[in-house]
Formats: sequence, structure tokens, C-alpha cells
Amino acid sequence: MNDFSRRRVLRGMLNGGAITVGLPLLNCFLNGNGTALADGKPIPTRFALWSWGLGHNRSVFVPKTTGKDFEFPEEIESLAPLRRHLNLLTNFTAFRDSAGLVGHVTGWIIARTGSPPNGNSLTAETWDIKIANQISRTQRFKTLTATATGNARTSYSYEDPNTPNPAEYSPLEFYTRLFGPEFNDPNAADFKPSPRAMSRKSALSAVMEEANWLNKRVGAEDKARLDQYFSGLRHLEKQFVQQLTKPEPIAACHPSKAPDESELKMNNESPFVVQRNEMMSELLAMAIACDQTRVVNMAYADMSSNTIKPGYEKPHHTSTHEEPIDDKLGYQPTCSWFVRRSMEGFASFVKAFEKIKEGDGTLLDNMLIVADTGDANARTHGLEDMPMFTAGRAGGKLKTGLHLDMKGAPMARMSLTAMRLLGMEIQTFGGGSNTTSDAIGEIMV
Repeated sequence: MNDFSRRRVLRGMLNGGAITVGLPLLNCFLNGNGTALADGKPIPTRFALWSWGLGHNRSVFVPKTTGKDFEFPEEIESLAPLRRHLNLLTNFTAFRDSAGLVGHVTGWIIARTGSPPNGNSLTAETWDIKIANQISRTQRFKTLTATATGNARTSYSYEDPNTPNPAEYSPLEFYTRLFGPEFNDPNAADFKPSPRAMSRKSALSAVMEEANWLNKRVGAEDKARLDQYFSGLRHLEKQFVQQLTKPEPIAACHPSKAPDESELKMNNESPFVVQRNEMMSELLAMAIACDQTRVVNMAYADMSSNTIKPGYEKPHHTSTHEEPIDDKLGYQPTCSWFVRRSMEGFASFVKAFEKIKEGDGTLLDNMLIVADTGDANARTHGLEDMPMFTAGRAGGKLKTGLHLDMKGAPMARMSLTAMRLLGMEIQTFGGGSNTTSDAIGEIMV
């Protein structure tokens, strides 16, 4: 029987006082295969959403064959080295039913909520929040949202129909939020609880006492409202407890130095978008490796992308509507250039998780990453033939290396599949014609 655990510490005396020093995540803390903790608890599966704007050009994006040995056409050839980590799922549909079509808005709302919008407004929270409420409520951050656009409003994560999660857009400010003074390094020899977290928890405890008193003195309808409200406060209380408890050692947690923004311009020129995507991807991956959160959301571009190609006079969005289709190629070449940069951005995001060792594999092995977009063909605002990707193996629950033709199925099938892979007991997802109870069994182990 193993006499060690992740909570094992070295004890001793210094100047007459007792001291303890935490141990790193040694091999003896894992099972014989390095696939779980020694006490049998699995290494947690984490979740990420990554998005790009303005869809694809089918003839140079969608492989001609399905199954395992599919080719990588020109627009996605940057992903070929990651074949063993990926699935490509094409030909989804975002059903809008009787809802009007709002260009570059309707598609992403259906993709992220499973339901058609009311005008250009959501009718439910986004499904990453459903997952965060299940697997990440007690982490320091329930979820983290970031963007490469340099604009905090580029967010596709909503707590409810009216409350977006503002996106982190400055790599340096994001680093400070994650790994600044309030970060408890799990591998540090000493542990000093944050005075700020302590005072917040004390104040919250006082509020909870008042809440319990009030809850006994109101009617049934008000009590139901209070229960819903105070469930959020209990969530905060658990987060504070987590911040005031010495974290267990995590071998994968090694934050780098703060990023240098001195030459990073906050504009939409493609080279700077690429650079911000790389920086944010690395920060999000390390935030998960250090167990600061278990759910992240990254936007490479706005769904009506205004990324600029150096030396070209029109941004991506304008180009989709004004650039002529090349007679020989059969598509818009500059628009395709933008899609290729987006796919390179997705490759960078996946690689950020792949390079962090965890257990007997990598952090990517214990991730489920889903990539989506808001259009199929941006020129026509098409919502048929929508593409999506997955990356990672979800802790061994997900098959990889496949291209599937979804034959017009609702995008909600991917959402339902992801939620089930992450342990949620959910029978159906979506609204109207998007409603489904059918997970994508072809990619599930």
C-alpha cells in the first residue's frame, strides 16, 4: 500500500517552531500508468472553446474523404501535424427556424446556445457556462475568457442572455491577474493566504448569516428567489475557501515571466493578432495547468472579423462581401488568406496545451477543446455546412484523427456530446429544430 499522497509534506523544526514543506507531484503520487492519482481519483478533464470569424471556403477547407485517412486541404494544412489530436466535423447546420437572419450574429448564437436568437440577443447562457458550473465552480476562476482582437467586447461567453464575460485582451494585464500577487503557487515551499481573500470571506460569512435569518422570514415565492440568489454567494464562498487553502503541488504548473507588450500594438493587423493569440493561448494553458480554472474561452477574431492583412486595403469582413471570386480558383483568395491565418491560430492554441507534460502524457490529453465559427460561407451569411473541430482526448474518452460529414445535423449535437464527455447528465440540448438528444457516438470511446 502506498504510504504517500499528494498532501504529504515534510515536517521539521526551525528556531523552535514547526515548519512544513510541500512536495511536488512525484511519480509515486500517481498510479502505475501515470493516468490517475495514486488514491484512484482521475486527473480532471478540462474544457476550452476557441472561435474564429467568417467561416471557410469549402473547396479548400473540407476534405474530400471522411474517416481516418483524410487529406488536409490548403486552408487547414497548418493543422496536419496535429492530426492525431484532432477531429474535423463538417456540414453542421445552425437552424434559425422563424428567427430573422442577423449577419455574423445568428450563427454564433445558435452555435453557443443551441437556440435561435431573439433578434440579435441570446435566449440562454452559452454552453461553456453550463460546463463551468459543473466542473469549475470551486476553482479560483470559474471560467476565463480571452481574445486576440485587443477588444474586451470580443466575447462569446455569456453567464445569462444579458451578461457577457468580458474578454482579457492585454497579455500583460492577463498575466498579472493570473500569476500576480494573489496567485498561490502550488509548488511554493510556503503558503501565505491572501489578506484580501480573507477579508472577502469574512464579509461574505457575515452576509450569509443575515441571509439565513432572512430566509426564515419570507414567503415561499421570495424564498425561491433568495435561494437562487444565495446559491451564487455560496459559490463565491467555495471560491474563497479554495484561495485560502494551500493548493496541492502540481508538477505541470510553471508560469513563465510576464509577457513583453512593448512592441505589441493593440490593433487588428494580422501579425499582432497572431502574436496576441499565441500569448493568450500560453497563458490560458498555464492557467489550466496550475488549476486556476478548468474552463476557458478564446476568440481569435470577432465573428465579423476586421483583421487586416498588411498591404491590403480591405479588412477581412469587407473582403468577404467585396472581393471577386477568382475564376480559376473558384473562391476569394484574400478571404482564404485570412482563414488560413485563423487555422494557424488554432494550431498555436492546441500546441500550447500539447507542450505541457501532465501524468504520462500532456495537458492536451486531458482536455476537450472545441473550435467553432459563426458562418459557413461569410459572403452569403450561410448557416449550412458549418465546420467545427475538436482537439484533445478528454482524458481518454474521445477518439481523434477523424473527419466526419455531419450531413446537416444541428451544431447542438457537438454541444451535447461535449457536455456528456465532461460528466454532465444531460438528455437533450437546444431549441426548435436545433434540439437534439443524439450525441456524436463516432468520436466517443
